[in-house]
Amino acid sequence: MIIPYTELSEDALAALIEDFVTRDGTDYGWDEMSRQEKTTHLLALLKSGELLISYNVATESCGLLAKGELE
Repeated sequence: MIIPYTELSEDALAALIEDFVTRDGTDYGWDEMSRQEKTTHLLALLKSGELLISYNVATESCGLLAKGELE
């Protein structure tokens, strides 16, 4: 299930993004980015529709996925 980022509270959205950027193995290419830069980048991708919030009913968990992963 895809959840529009606008349906989450600011706190819930911030927590979801924070969880994602602090995971081990998250790769942002050749350039190192600060935590704030990663957060800003992900929020911009959510707003543009290139990044989506997915919710798995079976596991009751949320995640972020690129639009291309959905198709």
